[in-house]
Amino acid sequence: MASFTKRGDKWRVQVYDGRGKRKTATFRTKAEARVWALHAENEPAVLPRQTLAKVMTRYKEEVVPLHKGARWELVRLNAMARLPLAEKAISDITATDIAEWRDYRLTAVQPASVAREWNLLSQVFESARRDWGLVHTNPMADVRRPPDGKPRSRRISEDEANRVCLALGWSAGEPANASQRIAVMFLLALETAMRSGELCALSWDRTHLSRRFVSLDTSKNNDGRDVPLSSRAVELIELLPGRKGLLFDVDDHSRDTLFRKGMRRTGIEDMTFHDTRHEAITRLARKLDILDLSRMTGHKDLKMLRRYYNPTAEEIASRLA
Repeated sequence: MASFTKRGDKWRVQVYDGRGKRKTATFRTKAEARVWALHAENEPAVLPRQTLAKVMTRYKEEVVPLHKGARWELVRLNAMARLPLAEKAISDITATDIAEWRDYRLTAVQPASVAREWNLLSQVFESARRDWGLVHTNPMADVRRPPDGKPRSRRISEDEANRVCLALGWSAGEPANASQRIAVMFLLALETAMRSGELCALSWDRTHLSRRFVSLDTSKNNDGRDVPLSSRAVELIELLPGRKGLLFDVDDHSRDTLFRKGMRRTGIEDMTFHDTRHEAITRLARKLDILDLSRMTGHKDLKMLRRYYNPTAEEIASRLA
């Protein structure tokens, strides 16, 4: 709050700005002093000048390790750090700059990819604003967000599942190496709708085969849950060697690398490991009511669950009288 002192025929005013620094000035009239004080108190603090690339590096070091999807955030941040926008001082980046970046990326990748990059970049700006005092506002708030794109609806046929397993070197029996364990993991994903990260984290001490369920300590939404197992799921788990530690003894990065190599051998196009979740949920929807299904998959938002339910018209017709 400003303080005013009259000295002779002059008015001396004292204020503290947004950084807590004291400022003083002297004026002929109190009215002039009030105008100056109002401006000085509300004058934005001078911001440290750091490039967006440097801020993204800080975000990678301090924030990303706290997130479940840390690996993919690092991949996206490293890619964005090579763009011209990253060389600008973050405090100089405007809504126009963001719009130009958005439009450029939409010419290079699918809208869904741009939307994921958008979400991550916005989080970087929010950390810079709230936690580090590097920007006054988030310039992305005033720019139209890119569309999310059409929801993915890729299904997996039995023939494709068999080809994937053969490409990973497994057809039956106890898996002998990491690639074969990933084949079993792939089939278990089709039975349970568990995510790749959840499957990689499965441990024997949280696997209850006699009671036909596994316990997930945590998941993408940070909540644990119990996942029921079909008879086929139990059979697959019983094939795995060892009864201590992790079921598959492979991290998600290695899983991704080996699965991609296997996919290249199959010649199958446009299929990812995450498509098992679409296929599994669509299959499970025939057997479970929606509340049981959402509990099994961990979906709190039924709208999101619906995105994974992708039956064909023929499949729906087969259930009609």
